Amino acid sequence: MSPTDEREGANVASAEADENTTPQPVEEPTARAGEVETPASDDQAAAPEVPSSDVPAPPKSETPRVEQKLPMRWYVLRVASNREDQVCEALTRKVKIEHLDDRIGRILVPTQREKRMRGRVAKVINRKLYPGYCFVEMAAEEDGTVPEDIWFMIKETTSVGDFIGSAGKPTPMRPHDVEKMLAVVLKSSEQPTLAGMAGMKKGDPIKVKEGPFENFEGEIDKVFPDKGQVRVIVKIFGRPTPIELEYWQIELT
Repeated sequence: MSPTDEREGANVASAEADENTTPQPVEEPTARAGEVETPASDDQAAAPEVPSSDVPAPPKSETPRVEQKLPMRWYVLRVASNREDQVCEALTRKVKIEHLDDRIGRILVPTQREKRMRGRVAKVINRKLYPGYCFVEMAAEEDGTVPEDIWFMIKETTSVGDFIGSAGKPTPMRPHDVEKMLAVVLKSSEQPTLAGMAGMKKGDPIKVKEGPFENFEGEIDKVFPDKGQVRVIVKIFGRPTPIELEYWQIELT
């Protein structure tokens, strides 16, 4: 065999060996000696922080302020005679329009319902207990003065005078006077009384001034305000006798 043939045979054998060789996976280069792998730090792994200036501050808890309402008391306001009702209506309307309900309460013209005889027919009328005055329930300042806005609102009302008081400070009514005034108003609104019967009570001495028993004397036994009558005890033939009369037929002695 020639040298040429030998070289060709060797090349064929080398090619067959390459075809039968299994390919090996490629390995990652390992760390060289002396080098140590360090894990990622916490700062590197954590999410980026938001600047503190961008974080909204929690709302501050505020203690709610409690407004202390001044106590309301009753005051007496002078007004023009026979204009009490008009002043009362005007002031009430202004209080609602200007939203002063927290400083001004009730405004009253105290009246008493009475029955009066007109041609022997009973008619109900409202008699003013305090002519020329209105009563105002109001919250004054701590020093007793009237707030400026309220003072101007009242003074600009037609037929209004001044509050009862001194040195620009109205004088509040005494509690027992207020109770007495309100009690009379409440009582008169429930049942009207006959004018002229006020003060009549059992045991009062009377004299008959009109009718068949004119000039007879006696005393009241019972009062009937709803009927306008009284029962009196008079002596007839020396014996006490009860009779019922109209209230206007007698007079107190």
